[in-house]
Amino acid sequence: MRRIENATSRQVTFSKRRNGLLKKAFELSVLCDAELALIIFSSTGKLYEFASSSLQATVGRYLRHTKATHRLQPPSHQHDLQSVQNEATSLLDEIESLEVSKRKLLGEGLGSSSYEELEQIEKQLESSLAHVKARKYEVYKEQIEQLKEKEKYLAAENAKLAKKCFVQREFRQSSAQVGEISTHLEHSSIFDVETELFIGPPKSRSIK
Repeated sequence: MRRIENATSRQVTFSKRRNGLLKKAFELSVLCDAELALIIFSSTGKLYEFASSSLQATVGRYLRHTKATHRLQPPSHQHDLQSVQNEATSLLDEIESLEVSKRKLLGEGLGSSSYEELEQIEKQLESSLAHVKARKYEVYKEQIEQLKEKEKYLAAENAKLAKKCFVQREFRQSSAQVGEISTHLEHSSIFDVETELFIGPPKSRSIK
């Protein structure tokens, strides 16, 4: 949601939303018997207001209520500030402790460590190494399974291509055989025609 840049559209939207808000305020005051006051200032400084009874009386009641509430609640700013400071100090101490542990796990700053601390660090490293190896083995198995699936896919694709090549080769061979048969039949027809035309001497006519 952002400000409407066009002034005309902004004014139209303001009028519609303002009327809707005033209507809802009126309905709330009637339906729920609530004392309600609504104050709206437009971008040009024009005032729009609604009150279920009296605007001044409702505002005065609100001011009296807030003053009474403030008197009942003692100021707690100092307490809140001290609590925040204590929490910040605790977090800084925790961060520093984690940094020291991290450096020791990396083999740094071990000069002040006791034998028990060094033994504990060693156990932590062994446990971490075991987790790393286990995860490495899982990743290795996953990669093998992926390669197997890829191999199956490639074998299936290779079989499809081989079948396609075989069909195309058979089709070419069949086409070649059909061509040879057609050529042979054409030559045989020509030979028969020539034989019929040139066998024997021409017949002589008899003279009566």
